[in-house]
Amino acid sequence: MDLWRRALDPWGQDVLIGVSWDLMWAAIIVAAAFLIGHAVWIKTRPSEAHEATEVPAGIPERIQRHSLASRVFHWTMSASMLVLLVTAFVPVLGLQFAWVEIHWIAGVVLTATIIYHIIHSIGWQDFWSMFQIGFSEGVAHLKHIMSPKAPAPKAGKYPFDHRMFHHANVVVGLGVIATGVLMMVRIDTPFWTPNPYMLADSTWGVVYVIHGLCGVSLILLTASHIYFALRPEKMWITWSMIRGWVDRDHYLAHHDPAKWVVTNGAAPPSVTEGTPRAAETAEAEGASPEARSASE
Repeated sequence: MDLWRRALDPWGQDVLIGVSWDLMWAAIIVAAAFLIGHAVWIKTRPSEAHEATEVPAGIPERIQRHSLASRVFHWTMSASMLVLLVTAFVPVLGLQFAWVEIHWIAGVVLTATIIYHIIHSIGWQDFWSMFQIGFSEGVAHLKHIMSPKAPAPKAGKYPFDHRMFHHANVVVGLGVIATGVLMMVRIDTPFWTPNPYMLADSTWGVVYVIHGLCGVSLILLTASHIYFALRPEKMWITWSMIRGWVDRDHYLAHHDPAKWVVTNGAAPPSVTEGTPRAAETAEAEGASPEARSASE
C-alpha cells in the first residue's frame, strides 16, 4: 500500500502531490471494522448492574447541557464537515461532479464556525474545562472497558471519552483548516487573486499531504461520532444536542453532581464563572475543573 502520490513538476523534479488513495480505502475499512467490532462486543458483553442513585436536593427534572448557540454551532459544523468529506472523497470513488467550489465554500463555513466556537468558549464558557486530561478518570474508564464489573466513572459535564474525541478533532481540524486556507490561494475565490507560485512545489506537496492525512483522519472520527450518536444507549446525549437538556435520571446515572453542579436546570454563577468557591469545591471533591462549567 502506498502512502503518498508523487509526480514530476514542470521542471522535472519529483514532488509530492498528496496522500495515496489507498489511505482513504484503509480508513473506510478500519472504520467499518471498528464499528462492527464494537457493535458485536457490546452485544456479547455481560450486562452491567446499575445501583439506584439517591436524588440530591435541588436537582431539576431537566438540566441544560447545551445552549442554543452551542447547538447551532454543532449542527452547522457537522453539515459543513459532511459536505467537505463528500466533496473530497466521493469523486475519487468514481462519482464525478463540480466539487471544487462546493468544497472551498464548505471549508469557509467550517473555518467560520470554528472561529466563532473559540470566541464563544473563551468569552462565555469555561474554556479550559474541555482540555482537562483526567488520568484517574481515564484509568477508571479503561478498567470498565476491560470488565463490566468495574464501575464506570461518573464524570463532570464532559466525560473522559468526549474530551479525548474533542482533542483529536482540535488537532485534525486545525490541520485541515490551516492547509485548506493555503490551498485556497491557488484557486479562484472572491477573497484574493490566485497565486499558485506562493510556495515552492515541494512545499505545496507537504501542504497537500498534511491536508490529506487530516481528511483521512476525519473519515474515522466522523464515522465513529455518528455511530456512537446513534447507539440506543447514547441517544440521550444526542437528544441533548437537539433539545439542549438531559433528564434528571440520565444526569444522576452518568454524571457526578459534585463535578457538574446544577441548580434549576443550569449552573449557579459561582460554578460557571470559576470563582474561588467553585475551585475549592472541585479540589475538595477531587473533581476536575470541568465542574466549573455547567452549560455551553
